[in-house]
Amino acid sequence: MDIGLDGGFADPVLQSQSSFRAIMDALANPGTPRKLVTPPSIRSSISPELASILLTLADHDTSIWLDNTLRADAGVLDFVNFHTGAGVVREPGRAVFAFATGAAHLPRFDQFNLGTQEYPDRSTTIVLAVASLTGGETLITRGPGIKGHGHISPTGLPGDFLAQCSANRELFPRGIDLLLVAEGEVMGLPRSTRISEGH
Repeated sequence: MDIGLDGGFADPVLQSQSSFRAIMDALANPGTPRKLVTPPSIRSSISPELASILLTLADHDTSIWLDNTLRADAGVLDFVNFHTGAGVVREPGRAVFAFATGAAHLPRFDQFNLGTQEYPDRSTTIVLAVASLTGGETLITRGPGIKGHGHISPTGLPGDFLAQCSANRELFPRGIDLLLVAEGEVMGLPRSTRISEGH
């Protein structure tokens, strides 16, 4: 089976709308997982969650960055080309969306497009597959969309995650937005969110 041609949404309009709402809701409510509509199993290196967000957000006007694992997989490139027509860029700074199969394959946040003061919305949104959205070290979240403070505990984050988030937050209104995906869910951590160690 050619996964490039298979593996899309069974009902592209309805399912992409549903996933889009989940992504927007995840960003509006930072740290709160939302259920994604995932496509049928794809026999390649792209997870169903990454595929779902790719199908939902990317189109022929979108430049996307793929980590080395995804970019080395001809099936993934066929999938991207057939279902979205999005251009794949090698330079992180040129990407509207970036997709990584794990923290080890993700460049530092500041390597991506951080937007400008005039156009902060042109920054990169990073979609990172993690081992799980729970079970890791507890972190505290504060900011818009969070009542008081929240707690998150994803596993599989970059080793210097808090330092990178802090540097990214200082750039506000510039900076990357982050979507963490695992187990059929998405968690949004927009640039406006402050993340600190839990106690």
